[in-house]
Order: sequence, then C-alpha cells, then structure tokens
Amino acid sequence: MIETDRLTRRYGGLIAVDALSMRVEPGQVLGLLGPNGAGKSTAMRMIAGFLVPTSGTATVCGHDVVREPLKAKRALGYLPEGAPNYGEMTVREFLQFVIRVRGFKADTGFRRFDEVVQRLQLEEVLEQCIETLSKGLRRRVGLAQAILHDPPVLMLDEPTDGLDPNQKHAVRQLIDVMARDRTILISTHLLEEVHALCNRVVIIARGRLLADATPAELERQSRYHGAVSFSAPGSGMSQEMLGRLPQVAAIEVDPLDGRVTVFPRRGERILEAVEGLLRAQGLEVSEIQLERGRLDEVFRQITTATEDAPASSQEAAA
Repeated sequence: MIETDRLTRRYGGLIAVDALSMRVEPGQVLGLLGPNGAGKSTAMRMIAGFLVPTSGTATVCGHDVVREPLKAKRALGYLPEGAPNYGEMTVREFLQFVIRVRGFKADTGFRRFDEVVQRLQLEEVLEQCIETLSKGLRRRVGLAQAILHDPPVLMLDEPTDGLDPNQKHAVRQLIDVMARDRTILISTHLLEEVHALCNRVVIIARGRLLADATPAELERQSRYHGAVSFSAPGSGMSQEMLGRLPQVAAIEVDPLDGRVTVFPRRGERILEAVEGLLRAQGLEVSEIQLERGRLDEVFRQITTATEDAPASSQEAAA
C-alpha cells in the first residue's frame, strides 16, 4: 500500500532522510517511530507528494508519487503535523470546500459529508469557526478532511501531539475504528502510541532506518523481557535466596519504592521458581508481574547507539 525505495531528501549538506526503504502492507497500522528531528515528517511529506525526493522513490497503492501524483493523492488521506486548516472557516465550510476540491458530484459529496460528520461526531460544531475549537476537535476536523474521499491509505503525522489525556483517548479510538478497513501509517515519538495503535514499528534516527519489527519483537530485545518484578515488605532475605536460583542472572531493587526485579538468564523462565520461593518464605507479596519487555529501553538503545556512532564522510563534511 505504501512503499519507499532508498528515499532520500537533502537540504544542502544536511541529509534529512537517508535511503529509507520500507513497505506498509494491507491491513497494517505501522508506527514510524523516532526522536524529534529524526526525519519522520520529512519522509511523510515526500510520500504525500508535498516534497520532491532528492533521490529514490515512493509509491502509494502502486502509484509513484512523482510520476503519478494525482493517482497517488486520490489513494491517500493525509493529516499533517498540527492538523493545519483554514481557521476562519466554519467546520461545515471547510469540509464542503474539501469536497469541492476532491471533485465529488453533489449527491456523492452530500452523502460522504453526512457519513464523516456523524462518524467523527462533529454535528454540534458544524457552524463554529475552526479557530475557536479545542485541539481535540481540530484534530477531528483534520481527520475528517483526510477520510472524506474514503482513501484506502491514511498517513497521520503526530496525531495526538499536544492533546490532553482525554483528547488523546478520543483520537486513538477514532484511529482504531478506521484501522479496521484501511492501511495506516502513523508518525510519532510517543511510545504509548505504539502500544495503543500499531501492529508494526519502523524506528528511524538521523534519517536512517534502524529497526523494522512488531512491538512484541522489539520488546523481546529488552533486558526486561521475561523478568519478574514484585513488591513486598521485608524482602531482603528473599532477595539473597532468589540470587541463588540457577535461572536468575541478576536482581535489582528500585531505590524509590523498593520494588524488586529479578532478571532471568538467557532463555530461562523464572516466574514459577520465583513465586515458589516467595511462597516458601511466607512473604506477603502485594503485586507480582511477568515483564513483556520495555519498549522505551529498546528505543533508547537503538537510537542512542546511532547517535554515538562515528559520522559518515558526508555528515562530517556537513
């Protein structure tokens, strides 16, 4: 549905996107993840046809965004970062303007307008100027313009950035519903967004692709994968005995709340052994958890390793 092949964008000596190659398959919600300044927005602008690549190609539903720009844009709904729109227009005026620009016939346009307004629950603000709306409602208006033409592919750039928790929840619910019948590419630097929405993740930093995997595959790279953490008063003796278990590699105690984390040796499963020892000790455990792995730790490892790597000759020259 989306494919890039060595997609590159330079600004003078600065390489904003560096030979990015990726594929987004039908039915996927792919998170384009990276620190601020990683090149996520630049990559999305090239895919959307707003920036011409310095080199490489991008296609949407098989249509090259440079050679077949209109066909590519018809297949794509795009919500840029910040959801820019015409603030002086009412919601109704703006969405009707988008319908005219998209070339809808009157009956089809009226039908899509009603469907989208109802789906995004915009009925009560149709006559309000967009500049008077909350950030959450402006995001909904931005999503409305992105899906008015019922595209098979959606690209959303930082869709919940700057929203409060309630607004984030509402926008994520909308994205989750839309993902049932669309392919979606979401650019974000928020790890919570990945857990909430994505079934595949691409990590980029300094314009380069560093990882391409499912969230679960990335979590398995974490040192916390398979670890057991628990809270219990007076667990000092148990910590010493836990350290003698042959499956245990290390034990750490949080200095703030005293929570104990027991790390397994590679390939070992330790939950049953840890629970058995704690029961044998008669220790009252208020909470025990088997860790899936921590995406934030893996993200830091991947992106900081790139920052610490020697610069290429091109970057050194820049």
